[in-house]
Amino acid sequence: MTGGAVPVSKVHHILRNPIYMGEVQWKGRSYKGRHRPLVGHELFDRVQFVLDRRNMTKLRRGPRDFAFSGLMNCGHCGCALVGEIKKGRYIYYHCTGYKGKCDEPYVREEIIDEKFSALMGRLHFSETVHQWIVAALHKSHIDERKEHDEAVARFQAEYDRLTQRLRTMYIDKLDGRIDGAMYDRMSEEWRKAQDRCLREIGWHQTAERSYMDEGVMLLTLAKNAQRLFEKRPPADKRRMLNFVLSNSTWGHGELQATFRQPFNLIAETTATDPDNDGGGGPNLGPRSGWWARQDSNLQPDRYERPCLLDAPGEH
Repeated sequence: MTGGAVPVSKVHHILRNPIYMGEVQWKGRSYKGRHRPLVGHELFDRVQFVLDRRNMTKLRRGPRDFAFSGLMNCGHCGCALVGEIKKGRYIYYHCTGYKGKCDEPYVREEIIDEKFSALMGRLHFSETVHQWIVAALHKSHIDERKEHDEAVARFQAEYDRLTQRLRTMYIDKLDGRIDGAMYDRMSEEWRKAQDRCLREIGWHQTAERSYMDEGVMLLTLAKNAQRLFEKRPPADKRRMLNFVLSNSTWGHGELQATFRQPFNLIAETTATDPDNDGGGGPNLGPRSGWWARQDSNLQPDRYERPCLLDAPGEH
C-alpha cells in the first residue's frame, strides 16, 4: 500500500467484481466460490443497478414517468432509451442519441410491453410442476436444517472444549505450574477462537430461517410473472423488471435481457421441459437438478422482498 488516494477506477473495479459476493469468473462463466462472501447478492445487484444508472447519460425526464424509461439501452450505440408522447397520446421510445445520430427507429410502448411480457412468460410452469418443486424444497429444507444443526453442534462442542481449557489453565496458573505471561497469551488466543465459534453458531442458526419462505416466494413469482406483469401499473412493472431482469437492450426491433438468479435457472428449465403446461407431472429427469444447484443461494439477504410481491398468492 502506498498510502495515497485510491483511484476512482479502482473503486469502480471493486464494486463491479462479483468475487465479493462469493462468485468467481473463469473463462466467461460464473462459479460459486468456496470463500465466504463479503456482501449478499441482493446488495451487489443494487450496487450494479446504481452504477448502470450513473453510467447512462443523464436523462431528461418529463412530467410523465414512463414504464420502461431507464430500463433499456440501445442495441446500436449503448445509450439509454427514453419515452416520449407523440400526437398527445401515443408513447414511443427512442435512443437518446447522446453519442451521435443513431439509426434505431422509434418504437411504440405497446410493442416493448409485449416483448417484456413474453420474457416473463418464459418463467411459467404448470401447477403440477410447481407443487412438485415445493415438495422437493421442503425435503431439501430438512436436509439444509440438519446440516446447520450439525454445524452448530460442532462449534458448540469446540466452544465448550475451549472453556474447559481456560478453566484448567487458570488452575495451573494459580498453582504456579505456568506463569502469568503464558496464561495471558494463551487465554487471549482461546477466547478469540471462542468468539469465532459464537459467530459461526449465530450464522448457522439464522441462515435457514427464511429458506422456505424465500424459495416458495420466488417460485410463485416466477410461475405467475407474466400475469402479474400484465396487470401492474407502469411503476410496478419497472420494479418487477428490475427484480427479475438485467442488461436489457433494444436493437433491430428485438429485446434482449438477462434473467437474474435464480430466474435464469427457472427459464432454462421451463424452456426444455416437454411437460410444461401439459400437466404431465414432475417427470423432469436430470433437469430437476437445477433446484439442488440453487438451494445454497436462496439466503434471505440475497433478494429484497418488493412490495409488488403481495400478489403472487392470488390464484
